[in-house]
Amino acid sequence: MKVLVANLGSTSFKYRLFDMNSGDQLARGGVERIGDDLSPAFVEMGNRRHELTVKAPDHAAAVEQCLMQLTDPESGCLKSADEVAAIGFKAVHGGRAGGVVRVDHEVLEAMDEMGRVAPAHNPPYIRAMRQLREKLPQIPLIAAFETGFHESIPDRLKHYAVPTEWAEEFGVRRWGFHGASHRYVAERTAELLGREDLRVISCHLGGSSSVCAIRHGQSVATSMGMSPQSGLPQNNRVGDFDPFALPVVMERTGKTLDQVLEILANQCGLEGLSGSSGDFRDLAASADGGDSRAKLALDVYTSSVRHYLGAYLVELGGADVIAFAGGIGENRGAMRRDICAGLNELGIELDEEKNAGANGETAIHTKSSRTQIWIIPTNEELIVARQTMQLLEQR
Repeated sequence: MKVLVANLGSTSFKYRLFDMNSGDQLARGGVERIGDDLSPAFVEMGNRRHELTVKAPDHAAAVEQCLMQLTDPESGCLKSADEVAAIGFKAVHGGRAGGVVRVDHEVLEAMDEMGRVAPAHNPPYIRAMRQLREKLPQIPLIAAFETGFHESIPDRLKHYAVPTEWAEEFGVRRWGFHGASHRYVAERTAELLGREDLRVISCHLGGSSSVCAIRHGQSVATSMGMSPQSGLPQNNRVGDFDPFALPVVMERTGKTLDQVLEILANQCGLEGLSGSSGDFRDLAASADGGDSRAKLALDVYTSSVRHYLGAYLVELGGADVIAFAGGIGENRGAMRRDICAGLNELGIELDEEKNAGANGETAIHTKSSRTQIWIIPTNEELIVARQTMQLLEQR
């Protein structure tokens, strides 16, 4: 069984093709600047990489171009597009349509209902899914929602202190995101340690970040709430924020609610704090050069991660594993060091030498540390491919 996993942006399409019988990744590729007269694209199969330009007026056309590349008689890895059993989507917020589901009209309506709280994610997915259903009806579309992994969170950690009808009627509660990444960390740590009863704190740190408390492979708490704008500061999204600041900003600036929300979603986070960039590489270089605002952005981010780390140590009664994933978690040794600093009394001891030289999946704790500390390069696409296959087999 071959499964194509799609990751969509407003003008981009990235994909990975998996052979689910062997678990191997057969190809990866993507198309950028969808909607232009000519769009740059690439495809990698094994050690071969091809870069080209294609005509992709919309996402459906981009997928068609992808299938043409994968079935090319000379260089492709598929004999026919019919080998693709389904397209799986790492979808973000389905609200009442959670879990892993086949995309239909009702699912798209449910995603549309949550468009206001996932404005950067849901609209492009909805548009692309509608196009694909129309132009490629022979290929099943499967949505694996980020929120699905967090359905196991208990009510006491899922609810805000608001009227219960808000939760029941409007979905105002903690949903949680980065579910595919946290699920991968849960499964991989269980494999590495040979245990199913682990208490894991998964730190998915990247352009978009969240922390998740996991017990026995299930999510029990997570830093993101109703929207992906909440929790830790993101590269350009605000993170946790007091809603009573909104009328103050609106009154002082004369901006509308939608204008202020646009700023919170696109001009805040690390970019807003630093006044320059939301990219950790830029911020680290600027902070090393004496830029106080860049240093402040890094310090606020680190403190926020440590805040949730402490909360989840209490919730889990300690941790067997702290795992770092995502672009920052996997590659920024200084950030891992700062997050784990001063925690020796809690049995969390980072090995400075291992941490500084770490590359790929590896343990970075000392021999005496009661809590193991791991770098786990995440594989969200593989999780979505597995979930897609499982749904198809059930049907």
